[in-house]
Amino acid sequence: MKWSELAEDPCPAARGMAVIGDRWTLLILRDCFSGVRRYEEFQRRLGITRHVLAERLRRLEAEGVLRRERYQERPARDEYRLTEKGRALFPVLAALMDWADRFAPVEGGMRLVDAESGEAMQVRLVDKAGDDVSPRSVRVARA
Repeated sequence: MKWSELAEDPCPAARGMAVIGDRWTLLILRDCFSGVRRYEEFQRRLGITRHVLAERLRRLEAEGVLRRERYQERPARDEYRLTEKGRALFPVLAALMDWADRFAPVEGGMRLVDAESGEAMQVRLVDKAGDDVSPRSVRVARA
């Protein structure tokens, strides 16, 4: 399957990968959730080339994950803000971070902690009843 075909795939995991499926996109989103909004700050934090960064930001904007907002007229400067669709990706990123913290830890690495207590957190996926979701508790079905 070609990368360009993922957006039309019946599998929601494949369609999601068409939007966020490369390392730079996920790292841009990570920084957005940390409050980064400006092009120069993304570039400084990520060490990404200007061309690649501009292309990823355009793609996220076209997908409705980010929106541009003008903060300066002369010269024209925009910042990037998460949309509702973008904010809805937080559980995806949090689950990835939790997984890496547990199964690919590094000394002195970052981890998710409770904003009030500072205690380490573990991400859980639960259903509407509050029960843990696992591969054995769900199945994939055609819509």
